[in-house]
Amino acid sequence: MISRSTLIWLSRHEGLKDFATKFRLFKRLTTRFVAGETIDEAVSFIREINSEGSTASFDHLNESVSSEAEASKEVSEYKNILTRIDQTGIRSNVSIKLTQFGLGLDPEIAYKNAREVVLEAKKRNNFVRVDMEDSKVTQVTLEVFKRLRAEFEMDDVGLVLQSYLRRTYTDAQDLLKLPARIRICKGAYNEPPDVAFPDKKDVDENYVKVMQLLLSSGIYHGIATHDPKMINAAIDFASREGIGKDKFEFQMLYGIRRDLQRQLTRDGYNMRVYVPYGKHWYPYFMRRIAERPANIWFVLKNLLKG
Repeated sequence: MISRSTLIWLSRHEGLKDFATKFRLFKRLTTRFVAGETIDEAVSFIREINSEGSTASFDHLNESVSSEAEASKEVSEYKNILTRIDQTGIRSNVSIKLTQFGLGLDPEIAYKNAREVVLEAKKRNNFVRVDMEDSKVTQVTLEVFKRLRAEFEMDDVGLVLQSYLRRTYTDAQDLLKLPARIRICKGAYNEPPDVAFPDKKDVDENYVKVMQLLLSSGIYHGIATHDPKMINAAIDFASREGIGKDKFEFQMLYGIRRDLQRQLTRDGYNMRVYVPYGKHWYPYFMRRIAERPANIWFVLKNLLKG
């Protein structure tokens, strides 16, 4: 079994993508987690997801851009996505990463670029979710988000928090005072133990604590997980507290637990599927495998079955 730390290391070496994609089986494996390299391919998958009763979050994959020009291209790409959402009538919002908008160059560049996308989304009555990345940029991501939230409404822009970070419960309390719409997930980066809980048990316990805090707030949040235990914990808590199914949504990644996605929509819960696409899919794909290395053997086994 390949270790999680090895897979995380591989995710940081995008040059290996060219070698890996020479293997047909690897290319078939990626299609389980990535909805192609073009907008058209992603739109097609979102139509299918919509037909099953779920909404989507459109995500163009590109991280840690190296120039202002490249960051500006990401802004143009997201404006194009928002246009295509309107043109096609698909039910989807968008997710962005601040590193793709120039956070590594200058936080001010990232803020201005993100603001441009949020402004475009607001004009189109859409919503932008700011993804959370590794812990080195957690604080600056929060700062940029708070600037955006000070200028835009709660239903224009939201944020992601990760339960494996020790700081997350306090961050959630702080953000709810704004208030803010939050997606809670477990997290998929390799972090030191002083920053993140190393044990799954502690990550899960923190997830439940934050989830309960969010659901109790009366704000529409995203409960992002594929873990049946976490899903059941959210359902049980909402039921006990009299929180309606329309007051929050479950969120899952494209290609993971489609059976559970369909079941939750049949049970009357709101479901949103995170749909990533783009040529820079390799780091994202490797992190998805790293979250649960057994995923690679599960997918390969199913591929070999045809």
